[in-house]
Amino acid sequence: MRGSVPESWTAPLRALRRSRGAFQAAGVLASAALLLPLAPGAATATDRQARSGALQRAFAAASHEYRVPQSVLLGLSYMESRWDSHGGAPSVTGGYGPMHLTDAAHAVAAVPHHSEGREDPRGDGSRPVAGPRTVRPSVLPAGEVPARLRTLEQAARVSGLSREALRKDPAANVRGGAALLAAAQKRLRLPLSENPADWFGAVAAYPGASDTATATAFARDVFDVIRSGQRRTTDVGQLVALAAVPRLPDRTEQVRRLGLPEPSDEETECPSAVACEAIPAPYEKLPGDNNYGNHDLADRPDSQKTEFIVIHDTEGSWETTIKLIKDPAYVSWNYTVRSADGHIAQHVPTRDVAWHAGNWYVNAKSVGIEHEGFLAQPDAWYTEEMYRASARLVRYLAEELDIPLDRQHILGHDNVPGTTPATIKGMHTDPGPYWDWAHYFDLMGKPFRSTGGANAGMVTVLPEYDAHKPAYTGCTGPAKPCAPHGSGAVRLYTQPSEKAPLVKDAGLRPDGGASTIDVNDTGARASTGQQFAVAGRKGSWTAIWYLGQKAWFKDPASRPTAVSAYGSVVTPKEGLAEVPVFGRAYPEKEAYPAEVPVQALAPLPYKLLAGQAYVMGDRLRSEYLWAKTFDPAGHKVIRGREAYYEIQFGHRVAFVKAADVSVRPSNR
Repeated sequence: MRGSVPESWTAPLRALRRSRGAFQAAGVLASAALLLPLAPGAATATDRQARSGALQRAFAAASHEYRVPQSVLLGLSYMESRWDSHGGAPSVTGGYGPMHLTDAAHAVAAVPHHSEGREDPRGDGSRPVAGPRTVRPSVLPAGEVPARLRTLEQAARVSGLSREALRKDPAANVRGGAALLAAAQKRLRLPLSENPADWFGAVAAYPGASDTATATAFARDVFDVIRSGQRRTTDVGQLVALAAVPRLPDRTEQVRRLGLPEPSDEETECPSAVACEAIPAPYEKLPGDNNYGNHDLADRPDSQKTEFIVIHDTEGSWETTIKLIKDPAYVSWNYTVRSADGHIAQHVPTRDVAWHAGNWYVNAKSVGIEHEGFLAQPDAWYTEEMYRASARLVRYLAEELDIPLDRQHILGHDNVPGTTPATIKGMHTDPGPYWDWAHYFDLMGKPFRSTGGANAGMVTVLPEYDAHKPAYTGCTGPAKPCAPHGSGAVRLYTQPSEKAPLVKDAGLRPDGGASTIDVNDTGARASTGQQFAVAGRKGSWTAIWYLGQKAWFKDPASRPTAVSAYGSVVTPKEGLAEVPVFGRAYPEKEAYPAEVPVQALAPLPYKLLAGQAYVMGDRLRSEYLWAKTFDPAGHKVIRGREAYYEIQFGHRVAFVKAADVSVRPSNR
């Protein structure tokens, strides 16, 4: 929806609502009452049974009231929120409730923002430190908040419901969303039809997309859900079902009625199933000798193979993020994904090297994707549309760049290792424990599954995201408890007991300090999809090798948090008591030509000890990209004879020299 809502098409809707009568209104309010949160321990079996159908009834009532097909309401709501209410908390774009009605000004005023870490995004000691990656998002003045971030205000006008009700009452929120759809249908001069296909244009208008491609892609995703059907238990335990409506056509011609501009014809590297535009990052000289920004020109994959895709969150709004990527003195990444409608912008071609991960070796061999969002706000949720658009992009890039779709190659920024002992503390921790890796890989068609038997010797971390709610602190202030929320991370202890101390991270705390449950503390955490060698089992607990120590996580048979896996692991070669671990796979000093400074091989403050095993990723040839000049003709890729293995060493990956370790099957 764009701009304000004209009186000419709100008046008919008010008349339509009045014609429904007081009895129907009372029924909707009764449904709303059933959706209100109950005090802990207050829900009886009768309460739970009554509440289980309340949201479904709210959709039915809103459908009848505004003459919007229920399948359209359900499909659109699923794509925006997966029918969750998030306790009234806003999404990353200020969207509230199952219908994701946006009120960005209210959301930003109410919720603090966080961005932890002090890393140099370039992560190369041979160059001056790049601009800081930490940023606090600017707050747009009320008059500058775009219409797509003010749909709750529009819903209040066309429904007559208060903004407070639309934010906090899921049933009212559904009514508000239905009112917006009906208003859009009238504005487009389309009938209030019972045929879902007749609502393609109104659905396309709903997220306030800025161009026809984004609006069309969003509507197609909604109608894909309607055609296939969906069934899910929401975050408050309500079962909602959308019966499949097959063979619905996509009425893409209706999108022209929105009057949106066509997307730019500038070339991008994106799959056809997403809406993508080019917003190039500037490559410019800056004051000072050999000072330039904000990325490096290269010729990948001919110059270097791309091995990784790194997932980030922006810690700021789309508007702020786009302003930053245009700043030549700032840093860069390859893509940004918008949450509300899945719109994608490409900033740096995949052949070039963006400055995003805080580790120059990883930067030189990766693509970085930012997602509009905030790590430390568990209920600042991402939309289903964003997950789907991003998953399509990653699947496309993985195929184009020959990158395996697994967690050794699809990394979170929080999985990227520090380059030296001094940089470990400053490494960023996004996207954090609330990113739904399992759902993300499901959408890529690569779900995590058991690949081994009981004696396979490895596990894949795989808690049930919605039901798995470990306690965290630090979301709203130091040591303050975070709201309970689904998480894809498990907590690691020194013994098989939740009363035991957490395992320690010698890199994060060289003084021997204890790990914490802070949302940004990765010292005792393993995430969904990561694989580890089994170090022991006891009752409902499993031990893994982690940062040079045995680490235990709760893994009961009744609700397992990991599945068996089989693969290759590395161990120290016979006769070696320990081997060093590195944050980058740099060549031996003899490989460097005279004009290129030798990059020190700086071991991290961890040890891979005899008797331990760690899951192996790829075997990698040692490489260093020397890029100190604005003219890329002066860049060189130094390759050594030394080879490395990537390993899952802790929460972050690491590298060990192939000459130091033996590779064996995990079940030995």
